[in-house]
Amino acid sequence: MSAAPTRIRSLCVYCGSSTGRDPAHAEVAREVGALLAAEGIRLVYGGGNVGLMGIVADAVMAGGGEVLGVIPVGLFETEQGHRGITELIEVGSMHERKARMAAEAEGFLALPGGLGTLEELAEILTWAQLGIHAHPVGVLNTDGFWDPILQFLDGAVAAGFMRPANRALLREITTVDGILGALGAATAAPVTPNLDIDQS
Repeated sequence: MSAAPTRIRSLCVYCGSSTGRDPAHAEVAREVGALLAAEGIRLVYGGGNVGLMGIVADAVMAGGGEVLGVIPVGLFETEQGHRGITELIEVGSMHERKARMAAEAEGFLALPGGLGTLEELAEILTWAQLGIHAHPVGVLNTDGFWDPILQFLDGAVAAGFMRPANRALLREITTVDGILGALGAATAAPVTPNLDIDQS
């Protein structure tokens, strides 16, 4: 029998290593960082000090919060590893980066980003579908950025390629204030992977 959910203590945030063209994205990233700091929730992220990644991390640190960054050695220069955070861990590969970030988090949130952000989101959702973890996963869709992905998933359900229950693993959050309500509970008990299932 699973343990009762507990308050989330550590949130993994996926987001871009650039700020994008719309200044609203940077402002939302700052608000997310400020929220995490105010709520005492540790930020786990990709370790860079540029783009939305750097903005979220800086906002958490400015609010007196805790930040864990995980960055591959090969990306330390291109993503400019953030030396001003609580802890910065260098790992040997992207696979190690994503695995370590996932192991350190009790929930996952995607802000705007490119292929890397999309790939991280897709992988962590797939892991949830497989039963590898049971932590909440969401996208912060304050301006419709994630609409095409949400529409794709709805289309996959309609076409019979995804079960409604698996589609429901991704939570759409439309305001920064809504983050805690959507992702505020973590699974206390470890989850045993169940790979012997139909993934459709």
